[in-house]
Amino acid sequence: MLTLTDNAATIVKDLADRSVGTDTGGLRIATNVEDASNFEVSVAPVPQPQDQVVSSAGANVFLEEKAAAVLADKQLDATVNDDGAVRFVIAEQA
Repeated sequence: MLTLTDNAATIVKDLADRSVGTDTGGLRIATNVEDASNFEVSVAPVPQPQDQVVSSAGANVFLEEKAAAVLADKQLDATVNDDGAVRFVIAEQA
């Protein structure tokens, strides 16, 4: 199952709180329709019915079925640059 670093959990929770304003919101990751090796990321108020939900330190990540399969053995990390832009990185789990 996808894991989150502490940085990723903090950033995902902050994004969801600011965008959705509820504890049920989270980051949704889905495979790109045209290229399944790329992902589409958005903030969602609730998961879709078939989404796998990963919760860590109060942060929720909703994984579309295909994305969940591809990311099952991965770790999500995140950083924020000086301009406030968020960058997500997917790496192998340690």
